[in-house]
Amino acid sequence: MMMIGPGTDVYQGMIIGENSRAGDMDVNICREKKLTNMRAATADETVRLTPHRELSLEHALEFIATDECVEVTPKSIRLRKVWLDPQDRIRNTKRLSTSD
Repeated sequence: MMMIGPGTDVYQGMIIGENSRAGDMDVNICREKKLTNMRAATADETVRLTPHRELSLEHALEFIATDECVEVTPKSIRLRKVWLDPQDRIRNTKRLSTSD
């Protein structure tokens, strides 16, 4: 499930969607997919995409985990990680797990 629409400005550490598996997945949403000369036989099939879901403040607060926060501005409500840099996230997660 995607939480941002097309054309939305994104930044590192921003939560853009929900993964079907447990755990976080770091992705580069700005990188363009490489096209090849190989085409599948089913390439002409119509793909139906589900529209992104706009989160209300209540839904955003229910959705976040302990390492995430809700960013509220006059124009939008966004979810993001507390530590924006992926390396900082790993470092702080390890530090918190060893301190217990």
